[in-house]
Amino acid sequence: MFAIIIEKLSAWFEIAEQRRREEYLAQSSDIVQLEQRIRSLESNGYNV
Repeated sequence: MFAIIIEKLSAWFEIAEQRRREEYLAQSSDIVQLEQRIRSLESNGYNV
């Protein structure tokens, strides 16, 4: 039972983090800034 709760919380946090990254990328003013943000996220270990 405890493992299921941990799994659900983990999935929830993962989805929340993905939404945060997508919002950050969506705020780009142009394609150049978008590419810079993608590279920045990737260099910090995030999968985009």
